[in-house]
Formats: sequence, structure tokens, C-alpha cells
Amino acid sequence: MKERNETAVSEFILLAFSSLGEKLKISLFLVLLLTYLITITGKVVIIFIVWVNHRLHSPMYFFITNLSFLETWFTSVTNPKMVLNFLSISRTISFHSCMAQSFFYFTLGSTEFCLLVVMSFDRYVAICRPLQYTTIMKQRFCIQLALGTWVGGFMVMSLRMLLISKLSFCGPNVINHFFCDSTPLFLLSCTDTSGVRRVDSILISTLVLSSLCLMMLSYVSILFSILRIPTATGRQKAFATCGSHLTSLVIAYGSCIVLYARPSGNSSLNLNKGVALLNTVLYPFLNPFIYSLRNKTVKLALRETFSQSTAKLLPDP
Repeated sequence: MKERNETAVSEFILLAFSSLGEKLKISLFLVLLLTYLITITGKVVIIFIVWVNHRLHSPMYFFITNLSFLETWFTSVTNPKMVLNFLSISRTISFHSCMAQSFFYFTLGSTEFCLLVVMSFDRYVAICRPLQYTTIMKQRFCIQLALGTWVGGFMVMSLRMLLISKLSFCGPNVINHFFCDSTPLFLLSCTDTSGVRRVDSILISTLVLSSLCLMMLSYVSILFSILRIPTATGRQKAFATCGSHLTSLVIAYGSCIVLYARPSGNSSLNLNKGVALLNTVLYPFLNPFIYSLRNKTVKLALRETFSQSTAKLLPDP
């Protein structure tokens, strides 16, 4: 008996931005490469500083470290291949690498949404219930919350990937994107994808909208607490912090909703590539500055660590 779901396609071709002129390709290559290197450097610096400086050993920076670690992998799932494809002629990716890329992209993205909810809860407790903060946000509880986000993200997207792996791909094999996103994969499948699309839409929509609602509840409570701050300077500082966080969230949730919460088709694939760049390049690039590097406590920790390292390197007089 013939085996079902046999996959004839052994590799895919990522069109990415192949229609652009050569000069523009080189410019984008340099910009995206530099952005990727700065992003990775910023996240590694945050992880290192939080690890070595006892001043930053608090629940907030514990979650920020988790976010930096997660985004290091999230941006590395798509960006290196995208950057290399600007200089590559073939732009191919094997079938198994494509499936792995799709799995980790959605898994790490889902984990990040869960982690952002946890971080908003941490800020809610710190601002709205400051006297109970140390009682609620104990180290064991923080570790459980962080592990829960990772386990939850992997479990939800494992079900999704199991359904996608059942699809057959028997040609063509050209993906009009810079990574193995779900929409172009559905378009290339030679089997009926209506059921998988429906489940995929339900899973992603439920995750995104539920996490967004929980996060907004935290920020609304924080907003009312900020309005009760007696001094204008205190309110302005709190609004500035929340404003930068909300800017980051608008990029993350806005791009995700545009990509996965509306009908898709061939006509929308070029738009999808542009919006996906916000999600995979701009958002991870901005986060180190929004959550950490512009924070006075982190700046002080950076100076202390740099001074200590310099002192160790210099010979004793």
C-alpha cells in the first residue's frame, strides 16, 4: 500500500528580497547584518551584567534575562539565513531545516508572548502592591513562572507543528518569503490545508489575544496607580517607562495580528515580508534599549562591571 503524506520536495527556495536591485540588496545586507550583531551583543551584555552584578538580582531583571536569552535564539532562527541569502545565488533550505525553522520561530514567539504577560504581572505587583512584592515574587515562584512560559510555548506549538508535518509537498517549492512562514507553506502544500489553517488560526489567535488581554489588565491597573502618584515628576517618569514598554508591545502584537489574524493570500505575501521584518529584526533590536540599557540601575551596573574588569586587567602600581 502506498505510504500516505509522502513528501516529494526535499528542499525549498526562499525568494526573500530577490526582486530588489543589487545596490539595494548590498545596502540591506549591511544594515541587517549590523542590526543583528548589535541585537545579539546587546542581549549578551544584559545577560552577563545581570549574572555578575548583585545589584540586578531581582525578579524584574531575572525575567529580562529570560527575555534576552529567548530573543537571542528567536532572532537567530531567521536572521542569519536571511542575511546570507542577500549574497547567495541558490537561496535554498532543506525540507527538514525549513520545518525546524518554522517550529522554533513560532515556539519561541509563543513563549515570548507568555513571558511578556509574566513581566507585566511582575510590574503590576511592584507598582500596585509594593508592600507585598517580596512576599509574592519569591525566587521559587519566579522560576516556576519562567519555566511555565517555556513549557507552555513548546507544548502549544508542538501540536501545531505535528499537524503541519502531516502535509504533503510535491512541488512547486518556491517560498515567497525570507523564512519558512506558515502562510507560504500552506500555499505550497498539495493537500487540503483548510483544517490545519483553522487549527493554526485558533491556536495563534487564542494565544495572542489572551496574552494581550492579560497584559492590558496589568497595565490598566498600573496606569491607575500612576495617576495616584502625588508628584508630577514621579508620574512623568512612570509614564515614560510604561510608554516605552507599550511601544515595544505595539510592534510585537501589531505585527503578529497583521501577519496571522487576517485572511492571507498571494497578494499579501509582499506585505507580510515587510511586516515580518518588524517582528524579527526591529522588535528584538529595540528591546535591550527599552527594557534595560536606558535604565539608570543597569547603566550603573555596567559602569561598575567595566571599572572592575579594567582594574583587573591593569597591572598593579
